[in-house]
Amino acid sequence: MFIERHSVGQVKPRRFVFGSQEDPLVLDSGRALGPVELVYETYGTPNQDHTNAILICHALSGDAHAAGIHDPHDKRVGWWDNMIGPGKAFDTERYWVISANVIGGCKGSTGPNSTNPATGKPYGSDFPLITIGDMVAAQKRLVDHLGIERLFCVVGGSMGGFQALEWSLRYPENVHSVICIAAGAQLSTQGIAFNAVGRHAITTDPDWQDGHYYDTAGPVRGLASARMVAHITYLSEISLNNKFGRRLQSADRLSYDIHHEFAVESYLNHQGTRFTERFDANSYIYITKAMDYFDIARTYGPLKEAFAEATARFLVVSYSSDWLFPTAQSKEIVRALIATDRDVSFVDIDSPHGHDAFLIDIDQLTRVTSAFLDGSQRSQPIARRSSAG
Repeated sequence: MFIERHSVGQVKPRRFVFGSQEDPLVLDSGRALGPVELVYETYGTPNQDHTNAILICHALSGDAHAAGIHDPHDKRVGWWDNMIGPGKAFDTERYWVISANVIGGCKGSTGPNSTNPATGKPYGSDFPLITIGDMVAAQKRLVDHLGIERLFCVVGGSMGGFQALEWSLRYPENVHSVICIAAGAQLSTQGIAFNAVGRHAITTDPDWQDGHYYDTAGPVRGLASARMVAHITYLSEISLNNKFGRRLQSADRLSYDIHHEFAVESYLNHQGTRFTERFDANSYIYITKAMDYFDIARTYGPLKEAFAEATARFLVVSYSSDWLFPTAQSKEIVRALIATDRDVSFVDIDSPHGHDAFLIDIDQLTRVTSAFLDGSQRSQPIARRSSAG
């Protein structure tokens, strides 16, 4: 595969294991989990005192592979490769960038498809329910392991934005700056409803087997349907109309076929099928449930009181056509930060691409991100600052 000049190139996933049954990670639910494994990748080089570390938090279907390639023949680059690398928004010639797969995931970190030490079999639906806070608590263990006392920045879009906000509240002294993209202080009722439909599609699939399906193909039809429903929320009416309109599959003539008559139907079916090839149905259930649970006001009190404890600088980014996390939700966070005299910048980017714009419309996001990081470097305490090495 051709590697472009500003790519981080070939990278190797790493593994960090912590905790045990005797000394577990205690979850927000009160349940215990241990040992816990996190798969992560790093790009760039730490400076002498590790004050140039940026943590990238992924969205629902993401993973630790945020940039570069794993193999010279790999056809898939990391999910945010256009943002991470030499000279890019997260410039790996200046910053040490870290990306970790969340607990509950299915890309190497401990999740429902991991082996339950109590049974020797995959957890399945015996895996404990997790929260965004639990994901961040596990990341904190990794950050400590890497010798990072204070992260220069925590960044995330969508569910990754939830994690970035949680970092600023759960570990305020360990975060210098936060970039929250296309997210909010909680998931809307509409968002919870879409997640509920997706989980229902999975759990009513005849092959669900109460989540213990790992010796079979599993609920692939239900997972595909869940992805199709969710994918609609990531797009916008404008982008759907521009890409598909009411175009038919067969030469613009009605075929009177109940299956995939319209181009948009075929597209969604393709997205659902592809998703089942790379994701686990149980992880989908657990991660969407964690998103549903996320609610800053419920956990930390009214937003003005919650953010009064934060010490980080904030950049909040929204997109004009995002109806999963509309601009109003970002403004709610910004108003709370201003009311508590926090250092906050806000940008609403005009884009037709809906919620997925943070993965697509890179140029403007790069400009605002780069400017914010430059400002964050200038505001970093001199005693803690050193050049990248």
